[in-house]
Amino acid sequence: MRTIPRLLMAMQTSPGTMQGFKPAPLALLPPIPLYRRLFRAHRKHLPREMRLLGDEYIKSEFRAHRNVENPVHIIGFLTEWQLYAQKLEGDSWIGERMDIGKIEKMSDQQLGQMYELLQAIRKQQLGENDPEK
Repeated sequence: MRTIPRLLMAMQTSPGTMQGFKPAPLALLPPIPLYRRLFRAHRKHLPREMRLLGDEYIKSEFRAHRNVENPVHIIGFLTEWQLYAQKLEGDSWIGERMDIGKIEKMSDQQLGQMYELLQAIRKQQLGENDPEK
């Protein structure tokens, strides 16, 4: 049987395969395996100081979202943390800036948390550059 290139391009791909040039989205990890994966990624890919800060942040965020019942919030939360883990494992996060669209969607509380995180990072950097230590 002779294959026709136009028919091959028009065929639907099965789930889990590549559609065009974009890979199919990965299934979401359940919370506990994702939690463990995040700590493992921190242990393997972050310097000690960043790891300590990141580990505390992961713990507090997962505790804060423990009793969330809205499925949309749960899926969004797990999706963002899974993307973070993938970036961290691939070292593509170094020097990357946050997407403006994500910042605009954040609540005032989330923006406050981001500001606190920024202040903690700057304080840590100033401490490392302090010649008196």
